Amino acid sequence: MSKIEQIEKEVQGLQPAELQAFRKWFWDFDTEVWDHQFEKDALTGKLDRLAEVALRSYKSGHCSEI
Repeated sequence: MSKIEQIEKEVQGLQPAELQAFRKWFWDFDTEVWDHQFEKDALTGKLDRLAEVALRSYKSGHCSEI
């Protein structure tokens, strides 16, 4: 059994309150991991091209308000 399969089995066996606590923990964990990756990508220039395209679109009037 793989590690993922073991985790799936454990999650499936959680009581409703435990599952709710796990969901909250995982949401917080996943959000923090994503934030760190986004920050790293921004600092290393991986998002520069996207920013350039967005700014060019904005300056040329190809954007609309949300």
